[in-house]
Amino acid sequence: MAKTVSRRAMLGAGLLTLAGVGGAGGYGAGLFLTKEPSLAGTAAPLAVGSTPGTRPTPTPTPTGPPRKVTYDKSPALEADDLNYATRIFTVTDMVRSRISVRVPSDWTYTKQNPPKSGRFTDRTKKRWIRVEAGFTISRPPADSLAARLKQLAYISASQMVKILSQEVEANYATLTYTYVPDEELSPEGVLRYVVVRWVADDSGNCAVEMSATGLPQDKDALLEVLDHAADSVERRDTPLSG
Repeated sequence: MAKTVSRRAMLGAGLLTLAGVGGAGGYGAGLFLTKEPSLAGTAAPLAVGSTPGTRPTPTPTPTGPPRKVTYDKSPALEADDLNYATRIFTVTDMVRSRISVRVPSDWTYTKQNPPKSGRFTDRTKKRWIRVEAGFTISRPPADSLAARLKQLAYISASQMVKILSQEVEANYATLTYTYVPDEELSPEGVLRYVVVRWVADDSGNCAVEMSATGLPQDKDALLEVLDHAADSVERRDTPLSG
C-alpha cells in the first residue's frame, strides 16, 4: 500500500486485499524446511507452508555435535542505503496469489521452486527476503509461530539453531533466530540471521509469510526491510483453474 506506517501500528482492516477463494479452506499446520541459497551457495532452514488440512509429526533429524561457527565480517547492510520500490509477482499453491510488496529496489527477484514463494536477493547474495502466499487462510499468526518453534526443535544440534526472540502483536507474529547451515551445504559454517513474520488479513488469520535472511550484523536493516514489506503487502487470489 502507498501509505507506510510503523510495524506496531500496521495491519488495519485494509492491509491485505483478498479476492476469489483466498479466505476459504485451511492453512496447513505442518511446516517443513526448504533449501534457500545463502552465503557461498549454502542453504538455510526457511520454512514454507505444507499440505493444507494436515498436521504431520516431524521426523527427528539425526543429531550431531555443535559445529565450529565462523562469521562473515562483511560490512553490515545499512538501512539508510536502501531505496524501496513496489514489486508485483505471482505465486501458486492451493490458489494463485498475486502479491504486491515494497522491497529494496535493487534486489533481484527469483521465482522459487516449488512456486509457493518469491525471493528478492541483494547484489552480494548474502541477504534476501522471501514472501510466500498461495495457501488457504484459517489460522492466526501466533499459531504459525508456535508451529515453527516445534519444527525448529527437530533440527540437528549441528545447525545450532538459537531462538533470539518471538513476538505476537496486533495482526502479525515475528520469530528471530540464528543457525549454521549443515556441513554438506555449508562447509564454512557461517552463522546466519533470520527474521520470519506471519502477516494476517482482516480476518485475523495468516495470509502471508515472509522471512528476511542475512548476517548477524545486518539485523537492524533486515528488520527494516521486513517492516516495509509487512506494511505494504497485498495479496489477491484467484482459483488455479481461473
